Amino acid sequence: MLELYLNKPGDLQLREGDSAPSLSNEEVKIKVIYGGICGSDLGVFKGSLKHASYPLRPGHELVGTIIEAGKDVNYKVGMRVVIFPNSFCGECDFCLKGKTNICRHKKSIGVNTNGGFSEELVISEKYVLPIPDDMADERAVLIEPFAVVVHALNKVSLTPGMTVAIIGCGNEGMLAAALANHLGAVVTAIDINPVKLERVRSLGDIKAVHPEEITDEAFDVVIEAAGVKSAVEQAVQLVRPGGDVILIGLAQQADLPIVQIVRNEITLHGSIIYTFPHDFEQSIEYLKKKEFNVSPVISKIVPFTEYKMAYETAISGDYGKVVLNFKDND
Repeated sequence: MLELYLNKPGDLQLREGDSAPSLSNEEVKIKVIYGGICGSDLGVFKGSLKHASYPLRPGHELVGTIIEAGKDVNYKVGMRVVIFPNSFCGECDFCLKGKTNICRHKKSIGVNTNGGFSEELVISEKYVLPIPDDMADERAVLIEPFAVVVHALNKVSLTPGMTVAIIGCGNEGMLAAALANHLGAVVTAIDINPVKLERVRSLGDIKAVHPEEITDEAFDVVIEAAGVKSAVEQAVQLVRPGGDVILIGLAQQADLPIVQIVRNEITLHGSIIYTFPHDFEQSIEYLKKKEFNVSPVISKIVPFTEYKMAYETAISGDYGKVVLNFKDND
């Protein structure tokens, strides 16, 4: 079984891994179809994600086909599934409140335990969800990253005609722009990279501008998806009184005008990943709609054996999502 293996930051190799282990009664073996490269994968690769562990197999945005199932598994061989990559105990105080995304014992595959950039993967059936038969693999690989946006936007009541600004037009920012536009909001996307601005315009009727082009505008909802100090600070300046700021980027710190936030009753929402299966199921429902345009989000689908080029492309910042193709190496 071929797999990608990260020995230490920057040291990624393609190697012959151990055969997938024998299944327990509750596990499935999956033949991986596609694996998307996301920002956290790049953080693990570069060594900038503090909670990452090494060495490990990277990858967590995964779609595949069940090729073997334990005797107590409810899913059938041949079924396509998406992977839920974050474990949860189901017993801690947060899990018991339904907040499995902040489980006290959470582990994340591809970050602090082995991931799925491999030809095959064994995982508990607890962490897989079937994909509709008529959904293309190219849309299905977006279920996991899109669930991040679904979870974030569920924190506000977004109605047609509301104004939404999205700061940062990487993969999550593009998906946020796509969903807000689909829900009827008047969307402004903000980024310093003209290539990203051009790409986000292709999603639909979206205004895309450089941060310095925003002057006297104010927005009902501002989504910070850049993960940098200046973006968080701009988000608070752009939201109108009584509005909402949703933080999905991972800026380490920012200087915020507390008096302004208090006097204007601005609400700040931190949003991390998603809950399962609810946010995944909602993600699938949106992606099932042919009129929901997300096709510009994926820029390249690359054979996984060309992983060096794929990671270099993703790191450049001039492309949308780069996806590794595991299905054509038979």
